[in-house]
Amino acid sequence: MNKLKSEIIKFSKLLNSRKLSTLRSGNISVRFKKGFFITPSGKKYSSLKKKDIVYVSLKGKFDKNLGIPSSEWKFHQDIYLKKDEANAIVHSHSTNATALSVHKKSIPAFHYMVVLAGGNDIKCASYATYGTRKLSINILKALKNRKACLISNHGQIAYNDNLPKAFELAEEVENLSLQYITALKIGKPKILSKVEMNKILAKAKNYK
Repeated sequence: MNKLKSEIIKFSKLLNSRKLSTLRSGNISVRFKKGFFITPSGKKYSSLKKKDIVYVSLKGKFDKNLGIPSSEWKFHQDIYLKKDEANAIVHSHSTNATALSVHKKSIPAFHYMVVLAGGNDIKCASYATYGTRKLSINILKALKNRKACLISNHGQIAYNDNLPKAFELAEEVENLSLQYITALKIGKPKILSKVEMNKILAKAKNYK
C-alpha cells in the first residue's frame, strides 16, 4: 500500500518535471483491491505526502476525514469499472494534447506510433464539465478499443496495466500531439492506410 502511494507521488512529481501538467493540474490513480488510490484535490504535487493520497472504492465511497480525492475521481472510477486491464491512469493537461483538444481534433494515422494507444487513431472525447458522470461517458466512448484519448477543451488521459506504462503512454500521446501540430503547419499530412495500420497493430502486440 505504501509502495503504491510512493509510486503515485513519484509520477505526480514527474507530471511537473516532464511538463505534462503544471502545479496541481491533472491527476494519477492506481487500482488497489476493490478501489483505487488517487491524488488529492487541490494540492501541489511538489508537496504531496503519503497521507495525502486518497483511497476511493469502486462504489465511489471515500472517507472525507482522510482527504478529498481529485475532483475528477469519477472518470477514474468508471474506467476501472469498465476496463479490467486498467491498473493505472494518468490524466494531464499537457500543452500539445490540450491544444489539439480545443479544436476537437483526434490524432489520425499520420505516424505509425499512434497504434501505441491501441488503434489506428487517438480519438478526442466530447466536452463535458469536469468531475461529471457525463465526462466519464464521453471519455469511455473515445477509449473504446483504446488505452488513451484526448479530452475536448481539457487535455488527455492514458491507462495501462501499471503506472510506469500509463505514464509513458501519456508522454507518447503528448509527443505525437506535438508532431501532428508541427506537420499541420507544413500542410496536410499523409495518412497511413488502414491496411498498413492493421499490420502495425499486429506488430505492436509484441512491442516492449
